[in-house]
Amino acid sequence: MVLKFKEGSKVVYPSHGVGIINGIETNEVVGMVIKTYVIQFDKEKMVLRIPVGRAEKSGLRPLSTTSELDKVGKILLERPKTSRGMWSRRAKEYESKINSGNIVFVAEVVRDLHKNVDDPERSYSERIIYENALERLASEVSAIKKIDIEGAQNYLVNNLNTKNPYFVRKAALAAAKKAEEDALEAGESDEYEDDEAMAA
Repeated sequence: MVLKFKEGSKVVYPSHGVGIINGIETNEVVGMVIKTYVIQFDKEKMVLRIPVGRAEKSGLRPLSTTSELDKVGKILLERPKTSRGMWSRRAKEYESKINSGNIVFVAEVVRDLHKNVDDPERSYSERIIYENALERLASEVSAIKKIDIEGAQNYLVNNLNTKNPYFVRKAALAAAKKAEEDALEAGESDEYEDDEAMAA
């Protein structure tokens, strides 16, 4: 049987993200010789064993290519989609995308939920799903670009905030509103001081 991965290869498993092939075991079961990938996931501190013959069917894949990463970059620059309907249903759809093993689907979740990242009324479950998607995406980007996960997260968030027209405009509007509120507050303060001076 041809081995698609070798010891030391970084791989992606749908429900756990990026892991590394720590070894390839050979065992005999009921007279059959079975080779198994031993995969270590550092973040979850777990080891997963997958028979070589079932690896592809399980969704185990190599890291995304440069062209696939370029596609992720384009996804992050698109306008976030606003889904209507019950949150519980949308949450399941987001989680399904995160655990699909498809880096493009994960990028879509990050983009779509990033729009509420500064909303104080954002639900706890939405925050957790967003953080899981961002971590899952960043872990693969960090492995591809050979940078740490924090650096990968900063890279992704910076792209969203400074290159996506929707978020750039949103930030500009928020800044303008804040400036207007500050100016109004300063004006009220000056008026109060004038009233005090007249009273004196």
